[in-house]
Amino acid sequence: MTDSPIKILVVEDEMIIGAKVSMFLTELGYEVTGIIPRAEEALMHLDESKPDIALLDIQLKGEMDGIALAMLLQTNYQIPVIFLTANSDDATFSRAKEAKPYAFLTKPFKKLDLQRALELTISLMANQSHNDIAEQHAEETPYILSDRIFVRNKDKMVKIMFEAILYIEAERNYCRIVTSTKEYLLTMPMKSLEDQLPPTLFQRIHRSNIVNLAQIDAVDDSAVIVGQKALPLSKSHREDLLMRIRTV
Repeated sequence: MTDSPIKILVVEDEMIIGAKVSMFLTELGYEVTGIIPRAEEALMHLDESKPDIALLDIQLKGEMDGIALAMLLQTNYQIPVIFLTANSDDATFSRAKEAKPYAFLTKPFKKLDLQRALELTISLMANQSHNDIAEQHAEETPYILSDRIFVRNKDKMVKIMFEAILYIEAERNYCRIVTSTKEYLLTMPMKSLEDQLPPTLFQRIHRSNIVNLAQIDAVDDSAVIVGQKALPLSKSHREDLLMRIRTV
């Protein structure tokens, strides 16, 4: 698959709540990697499936609570955390803030609250890597990390790994991301997207096209073949491209 749902781990010792959260996540288009009742079991779960984001109940049963687990996940595994909280005392809340969660959700919460918290988290993840993100259309803003891009596809966010992108094509103030199986239209100029992409992986070949260097099949005097499609190659970019592909 060229793209896949964002993976979420739920750590919640009240299984009825965990099941409801899982249902919400599935309806929103996310993939639930597990509903785990204890922190120690959650750490073991990471050996099987590493999530993109973790939803943690603060007051877990066992030797390790959700706050201690959050610190481990973010420090050792770089997994962002959203806390699920009931009424907690000031001391617990102060400890929770020290874990630097990306968001708090107070029980009981609605599906819309969960959706907003997750999209905020994805946005913050991207901003950590790109502090100079240009202003873009709010509902279509792509969030870009070091190896992937998160885009809105219909009513949900999906992730696209950079390695799966064939090329990017400009259409006036829009740009189209093309993979081997799907296309994604973004309401932003291609130049704005280009400024956020890792230059080691992508190369502009024409005013209307950027290619993934690893996906190039052939190059001739005036075209680049990518995924059985011939893309125009301008003279001004040809020399740069040839130098780049010699080093890939």
